[in-house]
Amino acid sequence: MNAAILKAFGSPLVVEAMPDPVLGTGEVIVDMVAAPVLSYAGEVFSGERQYLLKLPVVPGAGGIGRVRAFGPDATHLKVGDWVFCDPTIRSRDDVVLPDITLQGLSARGEGGLRLQDYFGNGAYAQQVRLPTENVLRLGEITDAQAGQWCALNTLLVPYSGLLAMNLQAGETILISGATGNFGSSGVAAALAMGAGCVIAPGRNGAVLTELERRFGSRVRTVRLTGDEAADRANMQSAAPGPIDGVLDILPPSASPAAVRAAAMAVRPGGQVVLMGGVGMLGGEALNLPYPWIMRNNVTVRGQWMYTPDVAVRCIKLIRSGLLRLSEFDVTAFALADANAAVAHAAAVNGAFKLTVIRP
Repeated sequence: MNAAILKAFGSPLVVEAMPDPVLGTGEVIVDMVAAPVLSYAGEVFSGERQYLLKLPVVPGAGGIGRVRAFGPDATHLKVGDWVFCDPTIRSRDDVVLPDITLQGLSARGEGGLRLQDYFGNGAYAQQVRLPTENVLRLGEITDAQAGQWCALNTLLVPYSGLLAMNLQAGETILISGATGNFGSSGVAAALAMGAGCVIAPGRNGAVLTELERRFGSRVRTVRLTGDEAADRANMQSAAPGPIDGVLDILPPSASPAAVRAAAMAVRPGGQVVLMGGVGMLGGEALNLPYPWIMRNNVTVRGQWMYTPDVAVRCIKLIRSGLLRLSEFDVTAFALADANAAVAHAAAVNGAFKLTVIRP
């Protein structure tokens, strides 16, 4: 098969032939049809993000494809089934504290690196090997729809955060980072889950206007000024009532003050879920005040990626029509143009923009 290979951090991807993956028990081999390219993929491949990733490797976290072969433990899959390849691979020998690797992207700790030795190669290839539990049936789709279904990779992250805060229909939710790729997907997911109102702060006025146009009066936007106290007051005043939950999904380049302004806009008894990258590369700490958390009964929790059932739930939400993949604008590249795809994803990375490779 052909694959795009990262041989050294800071070097371009090299597209060349490599051996097909070999099927083992408890595994599935998938013919990749479309693989999403993260907006920050170039930062990972350059080494800037300092992700744990053994080289050489075929990058690409997740995607859409069709089943080629499966082991004897699979009783529902059929050859040719359209599936989502979930890149969040967990070790099977510790249910409480599994080691995790994000296939083709990064690992969590030494155990995650050990998983990479076997499941490291990702989706920028004509075939990929995954654990059986990481291959999720989509039902019938067309080849042309595979690119849009790659939006599932993006949607799953904020959707998981909203589930973590136990979002209830009718609640008012604030998405910190709403003008970005993951944040705008969080706006769509929150509305699909029944949020009564979504507060969407950001600096990009054009994207804020676009969010209002797409989703109407249930989205209320706030233009950030950089003044922490003023921004918090503006977010609270934009809401129709108390803000029940805050999901932060800002990137590493954002200031902790922006996270804090949003988090502390939540009502007493509210929930704050942290899923972004602020602080990953060092710098100022978040510094949420202990007395404010304690006296206001605020729950602050982190949420990294998602549990195995979340992808199944998100697929159902999409199939129901409540969460629309038609919101996403897809630009596709051939495998031979993998480096151009990485550059495009970095340059065109706003709300509802999706870059995919078609191996």
